[in-house]
Amino acid sequence: MARPRLARNLRCMKERTSTPQTPTGSFAMTQPVSQTIFRVRRDYNAWVANESLEDYALRYTPRSFRKWSEFRVGNAAFGATSFLALEAIGATIALRYGFANAMWTILVVGIIIFLTGLPISYYAARYGVDVDLLTRGAGFGYLGSTITSLIYASFTFIFFALEAAILALALKLYLDWPLPALYLASSLVIIPLVMRGVTLISALQLWTQPVWMLLFALPFIGVYLQAPQLFGEFQSLAGSVSGSNDFDPLMFGAGAGIAFSLVVQIGEQVDYLRFLPEKTKKNRVRWWSTVLIAGPGWIVPGMIKMMGGAFLAFVALQHEIPAAQAVEPTHMYQIGFAYVLDNPAWVLAVTAIFVVISQLKINLTNAYAGSLAWSNFFARLTHSHPGRVVWLVFNVLIAVLLMTLGAFGALEQVLGFYSNIAIAWVGALVADLVINKPLGLSPRHIEFKRAHLYDLNPVGLGSTVIAAALGITSYAGIFGPTLQAFSPFIALFTALLCAPLIAWITQGKYYLARPVSTRWAPGQSVNCSVCENAFESEDMSWCPAYGAPICSLCCTLESRCRDRCKTGSRAAEQIDGWVHRLFPRRIARRLNFRVTHYLLVATFLVALVAAVMGIVYTQEIMAGSSALFLQGPFIKVFALLALLALVSAWWIVLASESRVLAQEESNRHNQLLTEEVAAHNRTDAALQSAKEAAELANVAKTRYVTGITHELRTPLNSILGYSQILLKDSPTHVDPRKALSTIYKSGEHMLSLIDGLLDLARIEAGRLQLERTPLALPELLEEIEHMVRPQAENKGLAFHYTVAGKLPQWVRADAKRLRQILINLLGNAVRFTSTGQVTLHVDARHDVLRFDIIDTGCGVAPQDTERIFMPFERGSAGRRSGEPGTGLGLTITGLLTTLMGGELTLAHSSTSGSQFSVRMHLPQVTAPITKAKRHGPIGGYIGARHTLLLVDDQPVQRQMLAALLLPLGFDIREAASGTECLELLREFTPSAVLMDINMDDLDGWETARHLRRNGHAQLPILIVSANVFENQPERLKEYEVQAFVGKPVIESELLHALERTLDIEWIAPAQSLPQPTATARIDHVSLPPAWRAELLHLSNLGHVRGMQRALDRLAPSHPLEAAQLRDLLESFELDRLQELLREDEVKEQVEKEKVKVKESKKEDHAVTP
Repeated sequence: MARPRLARNLRCMKERTSTPQTPTGSFAMTQPVSQTIFRVRRDYNAWVANESLEDYALRYTPRSFRKWSEFRVGNAAFGATSFLALEAIGATIALRYGFANAMWTILVVGIIIFLTGLPISYYAARYGVDVDLLTRGAGFGYLGSTITSLIYASFTFIFFALEAAILALALKLYLDWPLPALYLASSLVIIPLVMRGVTLISALQLWTQPVWMLLFALPFIGVYLQAPQLFGEFQSLAGSVSGSNDFDPLMFGAGAGIAFSLVVQIGEQVDYLRFLPEKTKKNRVRWWSTVLIAGPGWIVPGMIKMMGGAFLAFVALQHEIPAAQAVEPTHMYQIGFAYVLDNPAWVLAVTAIFVVISQLKINLTNAYAGSLAWSNFFARLTHSHPGRVVWLVFNVLIAVLLMTLGAFGALEQVLGFYSNIAIAWVGALVADLVINKPLGLSPRHIEFKRAHLYDLNPVGLGSTVIAAALGITSYAGIFGPTLQAFSPFIALFTALLCAPLIAWITQGKYYLARPVSTRWAPGQSVNCSVCENAFESEDMSWCPAYGAPICSLCCTLESRCRDRCKTGSRAAEQIDGWVHRLFPRRIARRLNFRVTHYLLVATFLVALVAAVMGIVYTQEIMAGSSALFLQGPFIKVFALLALLALVSAWWIVLASESRVLAQEESNRHNQLLTEEVAAHNRTDAALQSAKEAAELANVAKTRYVTGITHELRTPLNSILGYSQILLKDSPTHVDPRKALSTIYKSGEHMLSLIDGLLDLARIEAGRLQLERTPLALPELLEEIEHMVRPQAENKGLAFHYTVAGKLPQWVRADAKRLRQILINLLGNAVRFTSTGQVTLHVDARHDVLRFDIIDTGCGVAPQDTERIFMPFERGSAGRRSGEPGTGLGLTITGLLTTLMGGELTLAHSSTSGSQFSVRMHLPQVTAPITKAKRHGPIGGYIGARHTLLLVDDQPVQRQMLAALLLPLGFDIREAASGTECLELLREFTPSAVLMDINMDDLDGWETARHLRRNGHAQLPILIVSANVFENQPERLKEYEVQAFVGKPVIESELLHALERTLDIEWIAPAQSLPQPTATARIDHVSLPPAWRAELLHLSNLGHVRGMQRALDRLAPSHPLEAAQLRDLLESFELDRLQELLREDEVKEQVEKEKVKVKESKKEDHAVTP
């Protein structure tokens, strides 16, 4: 089997590889082959696996990890305000733009930073996510937020470089080391402290906070005590650029451009706030206090520090410190501590200690936040995560590079440019949280998992790009000096306006790529199917590729699934869709994905080269180098590096496409191998399944045959036993009537067993046809009540029939099956109830009816509640009681209820009784014009005498039918085969043909076909067969058969079929005359020969019921003889009855012989002379 399948798979591979690719003009890449992904356990390295190092860098922060108090978390976050770059920024703004502009800048920007930071802090603390995860779900998308991760990471290494440079300058006061060596030392010392994550950071912040606060306040206290007039003189500080100390809007805007760079500091704050415990009623005051103080509240001490830096720089100027050095925190605090201490050595030592403590506190936060940002950035692009510690080192090395390039010297230019990008991002983020979510334009929760996000969300991403582009062009002076000064404000308000507008235009479509899973309860621990670690449900998604749960990190790192869990959500698919919507179809087809990819990569690389070259160029200019001298070399170097970037971009694009094609080709081969393996597995599984099914079938067959054998042998034992007794000459010890009654009941039991088996088989085969007709429901229920009540009362039980609601008069239902269901359940209730009562309660609610059968019997044992509905299974109560039963009743009842669209349940069961409920829909209908006829005992029919042809290869079957029909006035002709039937029909035409199916010659169906072909198109045909599975409406229609009567023949069913087929009207038998009271022996009965012959024939057949009907017809004309013979018949003296019938015949023969003798004697006498 493997060879043909392998050949077929190879053909499929050829077809796939020869299939034309998507045209190059389309943005959509070729669709990857749907590869079966095998689950391989992902083992993370020790850095990633250890969450005390990792701090859930790419994850939702679980409740179990939020173990610190609100104070501990708030103190760790609040410690970030120690960074001395605040003093440097405040000093720079004050010295360049004057006192008034500096104060207004600090105040206005501080308020804006507080207002933008509040919603970010709230959502991060509430949902336990860092700023990157928050950005994903707040309008940027899964890959769109990589841009914001880069912006955030840039903030961390820029300020890390500034703080480390300040620390290096402080160390330079004590150590005679080269400045680059001090840069390296001040950076590397942070790595081992940050490796332990928030656990160690919070401890360091806790113990250093009091010392830092004391040292921070001392310089201002000293100045206030020794030179308080400086505070007044500070207000007269004129800026070197503004030339005065008055307020100037342009100078205010220029200063705000520098201060706005601090807006991203809120990201570092929420990196700690995500560890806050969940908000409860008990801790909500502490929770909100921590969120406000440690979140947006950081700007309050930040504003104080910026004002303090401006004041200390002013004080340094009074000591004739150059402005370039006065803005450096080391020099300004050295001057400040000189007002506290007289010993220069102590001043130097305290300054160094203060700077070291301040910079260590802030650079712990900068490095920690940077490691998180870089982890998020590279994990999504490379689908790998070596650990937060690796990116910590990477972030520190970038900062070292910036320090060597002299980023501190170009502080104003760097921060002014950066602030336009930062405020655009924060503005778009805040707009989504504050405007879009309350208005319902975005989901109210924060969804951060890749499995549920689009790669790109134009709401946040588009708003940021538009706002940043407008802010940067304004900052470049393209729109004039006024807009240049207010470029950060332009970027902020543009982002706040664009985010809701784009969300409204897109109707929030790009927030969720698929519905969020609700498989698990909040906080429930779920095992990841890939890394096999347990995480809380908020961090888990259901992965269709694996068919199992997957954690957010494993989902991020999965590169084989190609986002199978969501459609149209990948970046290439989204861009392709947008291009086809924005451009005409002809142009959209010509747009090349490869070229677009190349342009994006090349633009990024050239921009990166330009940024690095710009920083170096600016630094050289500020160092005093000639611009004319530098322009030529820098342009040449930039051109060479740009050319190299363009070539590298093309190489990156080709390598990316090659990797994708190689991956797809690998997927194709893997898929073929997977299909081959799966085919073998399916074959093995099918063989195993077939083997198990065969074994189960053998067991079931054995069990089935055993059950049927047991059930059949039990009534057969009674039938054969009493038959043997009655066949004896003098069965004096047994009442014949009781014996015959037992035989009859045993026969009925066998018939019910066979009917049950047939019903079960028909239902399972789907061949049981329901006959839904208008049904008088109250009459049916009353009829059932009249049937069951005597049975209950005979056992001393009370029977109650109650109705709740309005019972419909007429419903559409199968009366036979509904009666069968209710009688079976009520019969069981009566059978297994010894004392108490049985109740039939009907609850009618519109077209839905519930039938409750309630008893006070022994109930159903708990272990039997499911077993009793299985074939041939009986409850323990039934087995103990010895009550007869087939074990099929509840099985058939349940199947019939389901077939009728209802439901059968064991609603209640205990040792004090049980309750079975049948619930089904019975639509109410109007009353029919005529009701169905009901017949009592039948003695004959009105009209001409009908002739029936009985066709059956079994003489006993023909005799039985004849015995049923002859007393009713039918003429009977018989045929032993289909061929004989066709021959007889050439001689005469009967009123109807009653025919078996299984016959040795022609079967019943073929005989019917020949009969129709031979010209008997209107002759009614009734099939009388034990093969009830042949009773199919389509088959009856095919062979033009009018009715089907199953064997064993029920007289009422046969007569109903004849009535319907021959359109005859039955008549009831005459009322029987009073029976004679004498019991004397009957010696003679005088009857006409025809009656005597008919009765003798019926007695020879043993057809008791036929004889009773014949006597009913005899009674009007010969009442005494009919009464005498009925008495013999009811006492089962059949031999005596036959003797009387034969005695009359013998007497007639004797009289004839006497007449002949007399005539002979007369002849002899006449001849004698």
